Amino acid sequence: MKNFTIYLVGTLCLFFAKVQAQETFEMRVRKIATNIENVTKEEKAALKIEIEAVNVQLENGTISKAQADEQKKNLAEIRAKKIETRVADYQKELSEVVQLKVDGNIKDTDTIKTRTGFTLIWNPKYMKKNDTINYRRGEARTTSQFVFAAGINNLVTDGEVANSDYRYWGSHFYEWGVTWNTRIAKDNNLLHFKYGLSVMYNNLRPTENRLFVDNGITTDLEVNPVHMKDSRFRNVNIVVPMHIEFDFSGKKEKDGKTYFNTHESFRLGIGGFAGLNFKSKQIIKYDIDGYDSRNVTKGSFNVNDFVYGLSTYIGYESTSLYLKYDLSPLFKDNAIKQNNISLGVRFDFN
Repeated sequence: MKNFTIYLVGTLCLFFAKVQAQETFEMRVRKIATNIENVTKEEKAALKIEIEAVNVQLENGTISKAQADEQKKNLAEIRAKKIETRVADYQKELSEVVQLKVDGNIKDTDTIKTRTGFTLIWNPKYMKKNDTINYRRGEARTTSQFVFAAGINNLVTDGEVANSDYRYWGSHFYEWGVTWNTRIAKDNNLLHFKYGLSVMYNNLRPTENRLFVDNGITTDLEVNPVHMKDSRFRNVNIVVPMHIEFDFSGKKEKDGKTYFNTHESFRLGIGGFAGLNFKSKQIIKYDIDGYDSRNVTKGSFNVNDFVYGLSTYIGYESTSLYLKYDLSPLFKDNAIKQNNISLGVRFDFN
C-alpha cells in the first residue's frame, strides 16, 4: 500500500508540474525568491533533526563526543551542498531572463519561454523604478495559491460530537498544500474550479488517560495503567482537494482592458477531497520518577487506507472559515463507525 501511495504522489506531482509549466510569469516571479528561502529553511530543519539524532546517540553512550562532533560536521557539509545544488536551479532561471534582456532579445512588450517552460512577460509600462522584471496581474485565467489551514479536530460518533472521548481543544488538525484556481467562464469572474494537492494532519488526544490499542481486527481505546502526560494519535493523509469556488471579486477596467483578479472579496468554496492515508502513529509521553519519556508507535492501527470526504470554506480575501468531514470511517472494521471532522481557519495565499 505504501508503494502505491508513493507512486500516486509521484504521478500527481508530475501532473501538477505540467500544469505549472503552463503558468504565466505573474504566477511564478513572486515565488522564486520565496522558493530559494524555503530551500534553506527545509535543509536547515532537516539538519536540525539529524543533529538531534546524533545527540541522542551521544546521550545513550553509543558514540563518543569526538565521533558526534565529526558526524555533525559531515551532516552540515552535506546539507550545505544540497542547498547549493537546489538553489542553483532558481538562480539559473533568473540569470537566463537577465541575459535575454542584456542581449536585447526582450522587446518593450515581449513574451518568452525559459528552458523550464515558464512564460515570462516583460512590459516596462507596468514596471516600477529599479524593477528588472514585472508582470501584468489579472490576465491569467489560472492562478495558483499556497494553502495552509489549522484548527480543532474530533470524531463524529453516532452522528454527534457531543460527549466525545477526545479532548476538544487538545485535538487539532493542520493542512498545507498547493492549489490551482481556474476561472470557468472566459468573461465572468464568479465561478472557479479549484484543485490541488494537500497534506492533512489529523490529531486526536483521548481523555481519561486512554490510548489506542490494536486488537487485531479492531482498534480500541483502553486505559493505560501507567499515568501519561500526553496521548496523541496522528493520521497523515495525502489528498487531492477539489472545490467549486464562488469569488465575488468582480472585474476591473483599466486602459481599456478587463482584469479578473481573485481573492479580493468574499469567497465561498464547496467540494470535497479524496486520497490515501500515508502514515499513522501514536505518541505517548510519560513522567516517571521525574524523568520524561516519549514513546512513538507507527503502524496501520486498522485505519482506512483510502480517505474521502466533503469540505467547504467561506471567507474574505485570503482568509476563510474552513470545515471538512470524512465520509470514510477512521477505522476499517470497528463496530461503531467514527468519522473525522475538522473546523478551523484556512489561508489561500496568491
